[in-house]
Amino acid sequence: MSLVRRAVPVWLVAIAFGVAACGGSGGSSTSSGGSSSTGQKKSAKDVSLAMITATTTQNAFQEMAFGAKAAAGVEGIKLNSAAPNGINGPQEVQMFQSAMQTSKDGIATMTTTPDLFIRPFAQAVARGIPQVSVDTPPPAGSNVTTFVGNDNVALGAALANTMLQRIPANAKGEIVLGNPIPGLPVLDLRVQGMKQVLQQKRPNIKLVGPLNTGPEPTQNFNAWQGIVKAHPNALAFMDPGDQAAVSLARIQQQTGKKLLVGGADVDPIALQAVKDGRVYALADPEHWLKGYIAIALLARQARDGTALPKGWWNPGASLVNSQNIDQILQRQKSNATRTAYYKATVDKELANPSAYLQPMPGGSK
Repeated sequence: MSLVRRAVPVWLVAIAFGVAACGGSGGSSTSSGGSSSTGQKKSAKDVSLAMITATTTQNAFQEMAFGAKAAAGVEGIKLNSAAPNGINGPQEVQMFQSAMQTSKDGIATMTTTPDLFIRPFAQAVARGIPQVSVDTPPPAGSNVTTFVGNDNVALGAALANTMLQRIPANAKGEIVLGNPIPGLPVLDLRVQGMKQVLQQKRPNIKLVGPLNTGPEPTQNFNAWQGIVKAHPNALAFMDPGDQAAVSLARIQQQTGKKLLVGGADVDPIALQAVKDGRVYALADPEHWLKGYIAIALLARQARDGTALPKGWWNPGASLVNSQNIDQILQRQKSNATRTAYYKATVDKELANPSAYLQPMPGGSK
């Protein structure tokens, strides 16, 4: 899939329960296969879906929930959303198991602890509950056959290439890499993309890390505070998660020190830091779009009898920097502005699923 997605300026690189929504109906999408039988139809008002995410405390997962809510409104179905208040894999599994009882028309799940979901996912498949894994590929043995997520190697590489605009070809010194959840494939792959570009294009630079920075806000800030003190002369600081840009922006505010920062996601503090020049670039995995696509696919299966597509749906990604920050800030004002921003993209993708599908990432079956 091309890294350039929809008509945008060339610098834009493509790369608990309780929300009940109602709205107009949407069209159906073509697909092949799915995790349950197809052809049965239900009235939209009788369709009940669930969106389960890893935590309420981080922007990435909040964006997915916003996208899911918007899709539920457009498709006219009921949506139950749930997430632990802080990453808690066992608690998230319990929420998923509750959703198996209350949202039998389909469940979309993003988890940072995929190994804990192998058996629950497989149980839901066995019961005929349609499923979509979001952002994190379904673990091998789970029998989930639909995944909506980014090409994270490409996203990490795109961020690194952007950061190199501020790092001369003959530069020497350190670039420090962080990772809030080492071992989580989504983030490991972004780091892999970063390292590939940095090692190839800046061979004289020493890469430090990736260092474990921790996923929760306070933990992440404390980790980065120590890292900056230990590497005061680093050329740049980069991290694939959504807290690093927030933490490093605050460190700059508190210390007055100017750092070159590359992060990910669209936390409001991180976006303001791009606007103010404390963060150079953010990789935007467009989590809202993934949440929307996942729920739209499930809604259309339950309502219209349209089979879930089998494989990996890659909706694309982008970068946020000084050139487009005003546009992104406008997009992020409300869920209504997000919905308006993405409408053309959503319509285009759902009208032609085959253009966005590829084989499931290795090891996911």
